[in-house]
Parts: sequence; structure tokens; C-alpha cells
Amino acid sequence: MIKRILAWVLRRVFRIKTVGTFDYQRGNTIIIANHQSFLDGLILGAILPIDPVFVVNIEVAKQPFARLILALSEYLVVDPSNPMAVKTIIRLVESGRPVMIFPEGRITTTGGLMKIYEGSAFVAMKTHATIIPIVIEGATLSSLSRMPQHHPRQWFPPITITYHASTTIEPTHKGTTHDQRTHAGEAMRRLMQQSLFESRPSLTLWQAYLGAMKTYGRSRPIIEDTTQKEYTYGEVLKMALGLGRLLSRHTVLGENVGVLMPTAVATFGVIMGLSAFGRTPAMLNFTAGSQGIQSACDAAQITTIVTSQKFVVQGKLTEKLARLAGITLIYLEELKQELTVGDKVWLLGYALWSPHAIAHKVDPDEKAVILFTSGSEGTPKGVVLSHNALLANVMQIRSIVDFSTDDTMLNALPIFHSFGLTAGTLLPVLSGMHLFMYPSPLHYKVIPEIAYDRSCTILLGTGTFLAQYGKHAHPYDFYRLRYVIAGAEKLTSRVRDLWFEKFGIRIFEGYGATETAPVIAVNTPMGFKSGTVGQILPSIEHKLIPVAGIAEGGVLHVRGPNVMSGYLRATAPGILEHAVSDAGEGWYDTGDVVTIDKQGFVTLVGRVKRFAKIAGEMISLESVEKLAQQVNPLAHHAASSSADERRGEQIVLFTTDGTLSRDALGQMAKKMGYPEIAIPKKIVLLEAIPILGTGKTDYATLKMMASE
Repeated sequence: MIKRILAWVLRRVFRIKTVGTFDYQRGNTIIIANHQSFLDGLILGAILPIDPVFVVNIEVAKQPFARLILALSEYLVVDPSNPMAVKTIIRLVESGRPVMIFPEGRITTTGGLMKIYEGSAFVAMKTHATIIPIVIEGATLSSLSRMPQHHPRQWFPPITITYHASTTIEPTHKGTTHDQRTHAGEAMRRLMQQSLFESRPSLTLWQAYLGAMKTYGRSRPIIEDTTQKEYTYGEVLKMALGLGRLLSRHTVLGENVGVLMPTAVATFGVIMGLSAFGRTPAMLNFTAGSQGIQSACDAAQITTIVTSQKFVVQGKLTEKLARLAGITLIYLEELKQELTVGDKVWLLGYALWSPHAIAHKVDPDEKAVILFTSGSEGTPKGVVLSHNALLANVMQIRSIVDFSTDDTMLNALPIFHSFGLTAGTLLPVLSGMHLFMYPSPLHYKVIPEIAYDRSCTILLGTGTFLAQYGKHAHPYDFYRLRYVIAGAEKLTSRVRDLWFEKFGIRIFEGYGATETAPVIAVNTPMGFKSGTVGQILPSIEHKLIPVAGIAEGGVLHVRGPNVMSGYLRATAPGILEHAVSDAGEGWYDTGDVVTIDKQGFVTLVGRVKRFAKIAGEMISLESVEKLAQQVNPLAHHAASSSADERRGEQIVLFTTDGTLSRDALGQMAKKMGYPEIAIPKKIVLLEAIPILGTGKTDYATLKMMASE
């Protein structure tokens, strides 16, 4: 009776919403949940349809409020440091009583998952118990959470409880008891991360932004750039609504609108404004040539481009834009002059009272943004990403990395690149982090200063950019950084060692593709292996398709909610072309040859297109670059290939080291066990290796140079 009354009160006070079905059947059962606040045990004890025995950490049980809550349920207090604790829990599970465990063992201080204790997972594996995962959301906003001081607080925040399908941890009989515990703990961690991801709602970008504003507060400063002004959620909302309303007069519903702007707050405002009014922002690469931009516009049937007069002048883009055919340019400076008194009244009303009402009704599976491949190996293709794909990737990242509202991210990556858009912009804004946007990643001395001045805790970059930041930064510039995440190109050991020795910082390397919005895998503090790009994110299936001539690994094919809707090509304007994969329908062929070890860590071998077939043998051009890096780690090297009448192809190595010789490469090849045919036939000296605006090596240009 008391439980029913308590459940009734809690459901109304906290507006508790339950999602899914509690999948319980008699037998050995363990219920697991993430741990957000002291309320968790009270709420679960009241609303669960069964009466489980709660397993409680001895330190938590000492808390006065915890003792009050525990008095309402049956519980077992355990000391994780006591080896007998696991045996006690095993006996309890085997008695047939359902057992409730918080595998983290403590309340989160970040909002994400904390360390998962292996003991609870080992119990589940040993008892062959059915595991029922539960995800609690909203309790971090409670005054009874342990979130940082600046995290928003509410007396009675709405709480959602999501029940997930029951499962088990497959036992392993290999290795020692320690190995079995490690296996079980890893399986439990992946299960909880998967459950967190699957609890996400299906939303559009606009709905997700409004949800973040509601959670973290309209007046919370969230984003700034070089204009030296901090914008709150409410101010960005007004900017987006105003820009969206004005741009809607120059465009039509459903139109693909080109956005040619730097990484800045106004660019984010344009993206959100277009999205709210049912237009699709198509992010154009302003570092591409006029032909590349024209090709992108043709593929996506873009007739209108939004840009800024100031940016065009500073970026010296006037002549480039003048060569575009069939394009109308809209400058923000001129657009601002169109704002009338009526617009301001309208804006005030909708921004304050009904921002939901103005948004055009779209399905989350419809296109949200169009990005363009870098064109490093051919003509750029338009990549159509849905609202669900972008937000799924944001949630996939959040489910495995402990970002918090105390973090400040520095993003200097171009917003026309998927890494800069999803990880560098959408992720921090929708997660309540503070974001500093900088317009160019090429200012190698300025960016470390900003990181120091703004006490940034998260930095994103490509290996090329991180090498330059590390070279020019003062050893104390990055004293507050806790996450440096590298992507878009393979990270060299030279850069990894530089950051560790100079700053004491471990770089977390990741991997992805524009077509996957973009992150596929990433190293994290709870899952790290040097030299790899980490483990594949939750809800991404993968297959390796063997390649003739390559002994280890295969071409990675992936399928998941973050995969693109399809391509747009200049040869078939406006026609959505679904990707073709040898793995089957719905799969995306990354074109990358990888190996995956028993722990699930992915190691990049190279792109299929970046292998040279010499005398019938496949040689990875990336391995050739690694060879040159071993000879001179301070220089930059890039390998390409050209036709060879006698052996099919020959390797051409471009380098900034004027003393590099084939003899030195040959000696190093012997030490590393490389075949003789991996030694470059030609060595070409360059002052600098050409790179794209995204930070990747410009292999298309190098290929042309090699052919010449």
C-alpha cells in the first residue's frame, strides 16, 4: 500500500514517464541502471512492478538521505573492495530473488556513464542471469544529483524511465578469472552504452535545440566567436528565427540553400534558421576552387547561396564567386537591412512564447543538411544527412564520452566539414557545453592562445593541424585540456608523442566519414588502445569484405542510424543515389581497409584506392608514409603512385626533407620488415605538402603531380 501511494506521488511530482515494457520472467534476474542521483533508488523501488533486492555500495549507504530511502526497500550493503562481496551477490541472485544493481557504483558527476565495476558483470555472467537494462534520464537536474555547481538545477525535474529488452552476458571459458572479469566488464559497459543510445527520442534539429534550451536554460551562455560576444540559448534562438524568416522570402519550401560561411555563430544561426523554416542548408567548401563549388551547386540544384560581404572580402573569394553560373548571392549584411518593425514584433512573440509553432513540420528521417565530400580522390559528391542521422551520431558520441556542462570546446574546424559540424558544433550546443568557434584552423599560434585564454577543456583537430598547434604552443597553453580528439586523417606517432611529451596529453584518435555523419569509431578513456582509432560506436553494425592481395583485414562496411540517406552528383542533379555495398542493401562501403582485434579496436590499414599494385603485389601507400616517417619524423611525407609500363605502378614519395634518400628508406625497410618493392621509385621534394581546407592531405593534387 505504501509503495502504491509513493509511486502515485512520485509520478505526479516528477512527471515520470515510462517507455518500453519491463521484460521480467522468473529466474536469475539482474536489473541494471545508470546512476544519476539519490532519487534513483527511491523512484525505481516505487515504480518497478516487482520488489527487487537493491545492492548498495557501503559508502552510499552511509549517506543520511540514502539510509532514509533504503528503509523503504530490501537491500544488501556490499564493500566493492572485499573479495567476498561478489560471492555474496552471486548467492543472492541464485536464490531466485530479482536483484537491482547500479554497475557504476556511484552517482555520476558528468551526466554520462562513469566507470563500470566488473564485479556486477561477473556476477551476471557466472549466474547466467537475465539482465534487464533501465535508463534514467532527467534526474541529473535534481538537487539530489552530484552534478557540478554550474549544472542547471530543478526541484522537481521531469524524469523518464526507459525499459530495454532483456539480455545476457555470454560467458567465456578462456583465460584466467581476471580475464573473464575483464570480458564481463567490457560487455556490461557496451550494453549500458547501447541502452543509453537507444533511449534517445526521434527529433529534428530544431526540436533538439529547443529541448536543449529547455533543459539548460534560455539565459545560459552557450556559444561565442571572435566577435567577443557570448550568445545565450535565447539569443541564438532569436537569431535563427530572424534569419530563417528573412531567408524564407528569398527561397521556397524544401529548397537546398547553399551556405558559404566560416565557423562562426552567425553560420550556426543560418543553419538552424533554414532548418526551422523547412529549407535544407547545403554547406559549401569555400576553400575549393570555383569549379568545385559550381559542381557542388549543380549536384544539389543550388541556386541561392548565403554568405557575408565581410567574409568574402577577407577570404578573397570575390573572383571565385563571380565565376559561378546561375547563382544568386544573399549577403547577411544586406539581409539585415530588410528587417522591419513588423518582423521584430513577430520575432519577439515567437521567440518568447511559441518557437515550436513556427517550425515547419518535417519527419526526422527527412534531409537535414547536405555536406560535400572533400574531393580528395575525384569530383565532390553531395552527402544527404537526415535529422536522425546527425542526432544519432551526437548521441552515439555522448553515450561513450563523459562530456559535461563544465566543459568548453574550442572548434576551429570548418563547419562545412562533418567533423566540424557534428562533433564541433551540434554536439556541444545540444549537450549544454560552452563552445568557442574560430574561423580558421590554420592560425597555428592563435589557437593555442585561445585555448589558454578561454580555459578550454576540449579541442578537435586533424593530425596535420594538431602537429602545428603542438609545434607552436607554449607548454602551458593546454593546461586545462582533458580531451584532444583527432579525426579526418590518420594520426602519426610523431604527433602523438609530441603532445604527450610536451603537454602530457593523450590524443584520442577517432575515425569516420562524411557519409556516417561522421564518427564511426573513437578511443575513449574507458576504451583506449594506442595506434588504433578506437572501438565502433553503439548501434553501428560492421562487416569486413576481403580484398584480393591484402592478407589481413578487409574493407569496412557499416550500417546504422547515422548512415547517410544517399548521394547527389553533378552528373545527375537533384537525384538521390543510394550507396552500393557488397555487404548488401543499407550498408555503406567506407573504402577503408581495416583490421579489428578481439577487443573490438579498429586499426586503419589504408584506403583501397591508396594501394599501389606493383608486380601483382598490393602495397599500402600509408605504410610507405610510415616508413618515411621513421627515417625523419620531423618532416612531412605523402605517398602517391603513377603508371609503370613494366611493373604496373610505381610509388612516388613527396617529402619536405631534402636529404631523404632511397638508401635510407631501404635500410629502414629492412629493419621494419617491409618488402623491397615498398621503397619509393621516385622521391620529390616540396616546400609544403598540399592540404585541403579540412586538414586532409590533398591526394588528388599529388596524384596529378605523380602522373606528370
